[in-house]
Amino acid sequence: MTTLVHLEVSGGVATVTLDSPANRNALSVRLLGELEGALGRAIADAEVRVIVLTGTGPVFCSGADLKEQAPARDALPHDAPVTASFPGVMSLIWGSPKPVICRLNGTARAGGLGLVAACDFAIAPDTATFAFSEVRLGVVPAMISVTVLRRVEPRAAAEYFLTGEVFGAARAAEIGLLTRAVPAEELDAAVARYAGMLLRGGPEALAITKQLVRAVPALSVEEGMRQMAELSARRFTSAEGQEGIRAFREKRPASWIPGADPDAPPRT
Repeated sequence: MTTLVHLEVSGGVATVTLDSPANRNALSVRLLGELEGALGRAIADAEVRVIVLTGTGPVFCSGADLKEQAPARDALPHDAPVTASFPGVMSLIWGSPKPVICRLNGTARAGGLGLVAACDFAIAPDTATFAFSEVRLGVVPAMISVTVLRRVEPRAAAEYFLTGEVFGAARAAEIGLLTRAVPAEELDAAVARYAGMLLRGGPEALAITKQLVRAVPALSVEEGMRQMAELSARRFTSAEGQEGIRAFREKRPASWIPGADPDAPPRT
């Protein structure tokens, strides 16, 4: 049986690749199970600092595998295969303490956009197209709305959720679904640039900052100031914070940067 998801680790970056091009990387039960396993291994690997999620073929992910969506005769409504496994995968990406970059190798539809929105960064070729096609099938973008509505502007979400209209990469970046839309020949360089910048951040600092970006807007100004002052003080006195400050003063890479030698002489 062929493997539908591959995991490769190099230089602190784990690349998780959806490899089911025959059905446009559709979210089958087996693919989701393998994806969850690969993500779990990448998150648990101490050598991994950044995760890149991508796919093979011209489509990043076409959404749910519709061949698996016919329920058994006695099944309950919540027993649909993707409903049972997809939320856990999106939650794993969303809650990952390590930054996740979605490198879209091409087009994405429906459930595939839930994966895109769950990632911290999403970079796509400017030729890619997108659509929330659920309503045209008589279903709804229910599960993916949890991540998508935290990324996409409300007016745009209503427009594309309700119409199912296809839209391009430039528009996807404009409404917040993508971080960047770039020429196809620049895709790998753009992903590498973001991964390189993330590798320079302290692992603890990145994990905390990822949560901070989401949590602080929900706090009152007074409570936010109080909590963030306490957090700032803890980080400046933390081992990681102190190492970062020493590295800056000594003009050397911090010890957490892959390949860095903390004992190397300062740069001149």
